[in-house]
Amino acid sequence: MTAIDTVLEFLERINRRDADKLAESMAEDHVFIDSLGQAVRGREKMRAGWRGYYAFCPDCWVSHEEIFQNGNQVAVFGAAGGTIAANGRLEPENKWRTPAAWLAVVEDGLVKEWRVYTENKPVFDIMARLKRKPAE
Repeated sequence: MTAIDTVLEFLERINRRDADKLAESMAEDHVFIDSLGQAVRGREKMRAGWRGYYAFCPDCWVSHEEIFQNGNQVAVFGAAGGTIAANGRLEPENKWRTPAAWLAVVEDGLVKEWRVYTENKPVFDIMARLKRKPAE
């Protein structure tokens, strides 16, 4: 399997929203770096992190338009989106979509590093609105 194949499978597993299957694609010393530069280290921490994210945004998705490889690094350009859950519901006004890019480092057929480059403002705006909205 090529590094691009590994990353395409990783993207598919993100879209399946199964944290256990996604974790199988990660190196044990996997590093996730979000678009704010915050890092989470370790497969098990990221398994828990993805479970939390899937609860927060149960229909999250990623897509790719372009993908490039340079040695064991793979750059992906596309989009990400989903709906932020509020009171257990996925309301249309909590739907978001934004351009996104990712940089992966692949070693031995596993994703060792996953960097996210995206605009967080759409999600932050929804979260701020939900925080201001009285609980039902």
